[in-house]
Amino acid sequence: MKILRSAPVKSALNKLRESISTIRFAMLSTYIAVTLITLILMCVYIIGILSENLYSEKNTMLFAKANIISQTVANVWNDEEDANVLYLRIEDIVERSLAGTNIRGVVTNTSYIVLYDNNSEADMVGKVFMRDVLKRAIDGEQADSMFDSDSGRTSTVSVPVEKDGIIIGGVYLAENVSSISDTISTIKTSLIIFSVLIIFIIGMLSIGISYIVTQPMSEFIAAAKAISKGDFSHRVSVRGVSEMAQMGRTLNYMCDELNALDEKRKNFVSDVSHELKTPMAGIKLLCDSLVEADDPDMDTIREFLGDMSEEIDRLTRLINRLLTLTRLDAGTNINLSETDITALTASVMRSLKNLASEKGISMEYTFKGCNERSLMIDYDKIYEALYNIIDNAIKYTPEDGAIKVRIGSADGFCVIEVEDNGPGIPDAEKTKIFDRFYRLDDSRARDTGGTGLGLAISREAILLHGGDVEVEDAPDGGSIFRIRLPLVK
Repeated sequence: MKILRSAPVKSALNKLRESISTIRFAMLSTYIAVTLITLILMCVYIIGILSENLYSEKNTMLFAKANIISQTVANVWNDEEDANVLYLRIEDIVERSLAGTNIRGVVTNTSYIVLYDNNSEADMVGKVFMRDVLKRAIDGEQADSMFDSDSGRTSTVSVPVEKDGIIIGGVYLAENVSSISDTISTIKTSLIIFSVLIIFIIGMLSIGISYIVTQPMSEFIAAAKAISKGDFSHRVSVRGVSEMAQMGRTLNYMCDELNALDEKRKNFVSDVSHELKTPMAGIKLLCDSLVEADDPDMDTIREFLGDMSEEIDRLTRLINRLLTLTRLDAGTNINLSETDITALTASVMRSLKNLASEKGISMEYTFKGCNERSLMIDYDKIYEALYNIIDNAIKYTPEDGAIKVRIGSADGFCVIEVEDNGPGIPDAEKTKIFDRFYRLDDSRARDTGGTGLGLAISREAILLHGGDVEVEDAPDGGSIFRIRLPLVK
């Protein structure tokens, strides 16, 4: 029977596809946004540092030349000399200091009268030359400034001329630094082109990475489609140890579990059908035999009806046990209460005493280590679990045998042991005896009215309480069923 692909399953798969598209878009957007922000900050930082360094280097060079001129001019300054002689001396100093450059050099006295200007076109000699940086220099500080004009950006510096500690004039230097601005603009353009190229490459890589990352999710969708159609054999390829790989392993594990569950379901349906078919076939045979009999006497009718009643009882037991398993699988309607396990065990053994006596089986029990009212359990479910295990021991213990029941405690658990001296259980069968409809001796179980569900019911009830049950060989032959139930803390 295939699992039908319902509208909720289709909706979930569509949402998963949308999620993949969203993840891809989010990854692409995130990578591009992070890259763009990083490149912008990098470009701003690089341009800022480069501009600062280039302009600072230019100012340092201008200050160095201005100070050399200032010191040299101070050494040759003599107010008593002829103005032409002083002009020639200053001219020689400035020309030699600024040789090979495009720097404009101006030397003034404290009245801002130009003593020398290497810009012959300006013809400022003998005229007043007022500049803010020059005023600050004559006031006693070294000053610099930057301004833009039609000819481009210009960097200016000014230093005082001192002689014998007295300021006697100032030196003003100016240089066009448009080449620096052009260099910065060129670098800025290159950075923009480089950034666009990087964003393009990152975008392409992001698309590729997003597909690589989300490709497993496409496989997950394919697996989900297969599961929704009842195909639990589908598996996704798993590589590496990433989160996606772990999800893939989990999905494969889920498929394995679903496949195993589906196999159990199929086997269960087959077993139930077989178990129901047998008594129904018996009842049908008895009915047909009775109908076809010519004038049957009352004794024959009673015999047939008695056989039919036994088959119906067997069918009723099977249905009741199936209903019990269904309720245990659901895990609902568990009524926990503090229970005296010794009293419960004694009650089970009293119920089975007559059955054991019919085979001459002795029943012994020992209680120690489990105080009264020490377990929080559902009385009816644990009663039935213990009843099934002891009843099973009676069925497989030979006549005049013995069954021992011991109750103790260990590691926070109440331990109940049921030991018989029957034929024992082969090692290969010990993991199967708790399976539904499994019979160690099928023909004998049918003769005793067994359904193959008793031990399965016991195990489910015990697991429902957080305990466990296991079986091992007894020292003197036979088997020991060991039940562990958690004690009240």
